[in-house]
Amino acid sequence: MPDEPIRADHAELLQRRALTEDAARPDAVERRRSRNGRTARENIADLVDADSFVEYGRFAIAAQRHRRDLADLIARTPGDGLVAGTARVNGDLFGEQHSACAVLSYDYTVLAGTQGALGHRKKDRLFDLIERMRLPTVFFAEGGGGRPGDTDYPTVSALDARAFKLWAALSGLVPRISVVKGRCFAGNAVIAGSSDLIVATEDTSIGMGGPAMIAGGGLGDVHPDEVGPISMQEPNGVVDVVVADEAEAVTVTKRLLGYFQGTTTPGSAADQKLLRTMVPERARRAYPVNPIIETLADEGSVTFLRPRFAAEMVTALARIDGRAVGVIANNSMVMAGAITAAASDKAARFVQLCDAFELPVVSLIDCPGYMVGPAAEADALVRRASRMLVAGAAMSVPLVAVVLRRGYGLGAQAMLGGSLHEPVLTVAWPGAHLGPMGLEGAVRLGLRKELEAIADDEEREARVREATAAAQDNAKALNAAQLFEIDDVIDPADTRRLIIDTLTAATMHQRRRAERRFVDTW
Repeated sequence: MPDEPIRADHAELLQRRALTEDAARPDAVERRRSRNGRTARENIADLVDADSFVEYGRFAIAAQRHRRDLADLIARTPGDGLVAGTARVNGDLFGEQHSACAVLSYDYTVLAGTQGALGHRKKDRLFDLIERMRLPTVFFAEGGGGRPGDTDYPTVSALDARAFKLWAALSGLVPRISVVKGRCFAGNAVIAGSSDLIVATEDTSIGMGGPAMIAGGGLGDVHPDEVGPISMQEPNGVVDVVVADEAEAVTVTKRLLGYFQGTTTPGSAADQKLLRTMVPERARRAYPVNPIIETLADEGSVTFLRPRFAAEMVTALARIDGRAVGVIANNSMVMAGAITAAASDKAARFVQLCDAFELPVVSLIDCPGYMVGPAAEADALVRRASRMLVAGAAMSVPLVAVVLRRGYGLGAQAMLGGSLHEPVLTVAWPGAHLGPMGLEGAVRLGLRKELEAIADDEEREARVREATAAAQDNAKALNAAQLFEIDDVIDPADTRRLIIDTLTAATMHQRRRAERRFVDTW
């Protein structure tokens, strides 16, 4: 039979749908290409499983009918600069039931990705559905912020927009990942900043106000790329993962999303006997802790977060035997692994994130304690350092603690969730030592009067070395285990197996869900 003729209403629909596609605006797409960027629809197509995207608000246009021709708005402002809907991501790994998510993307080819009146209504609609359907969410947040040129709705302040509240209210309810490429200012930056994780390209500039707002505030002329470049926003901790381009951003985002989607088939792991020699025998010799994390985890499964911010504290998401876990670890290469104010902020917020989305935590401890002294106190150490203890006390997911070498003072207790007996398992490697504070400091404090009575400097320091050696012997992990302060001293090669078996036991029965808490943005 010949094809039936297309009805007029069907033809009109096809024509209008075609106008919403990238192919209808080759000039806008070419401008995007000139900045080494992909379109919103290209990024979404790369992220989601094939044919799974259900779009909302495709036919919305910019609310500017009072000053622009309708045909022009239809042709040049599709979706009002926001592509949004539901989809499946990682369905090959987690199946349809666990791969459902929401995806939103500002469209930089439409009015520089600015936030329009109908775009806000679309966000309100999606955010409501995300809450009702409990959908993990990815938001491509690039754009210039609020749009002052809309004319179709009467407004004075526009402060009644609910999108920011609705997006913030999803904190702790569903995991939210923002992806940023290029310029992301004002309201767009708030969307990114309110997210749980931010992935950004190397050419990103993020700021609470763009150049026009900066100039309007009398603060001078600033080039858009200098408002908040990655050279600033990576070491200060705003961005979690920096990538080369949007293609890598999508790859990383799929991996990050996967940590919150469930357990996968157990992955292969490196030879665990390598762990026996990764920590130097000399207590003062620094070493990289990242290779230890990568050896314990399934191969290729580790994503380090905020690596250039508070580098003395390592935070990472990983898989061990297919199970997603969070990892915190002291990095002896920086500040000897001491916990600074920034390190505590970093770890406390990460623990909140893991607890909110039921990821067990593995803590790898080589900590001389909290950083102290006037310079440290100037960073509000008393308040900020205490965040780790408060976050640890509130944590309900299983914590497994491994003392790699040093576990001293309140800093070590913070890494332990509050004490040696808070984790579901606390073990130490053979060369580990534990104590109420750094051993040499404890000796100098405890023997202060005796040392002051020794006139000869060399003799005094020899006495310190002798007493420190005795304290070192007493502080051995084996001695702590004899008094049952810790659960066991183990062969480092057994660490992965013990983590796997302990987390299997700890998660066998579904835990009672505590009242939902939000996850700090910082």
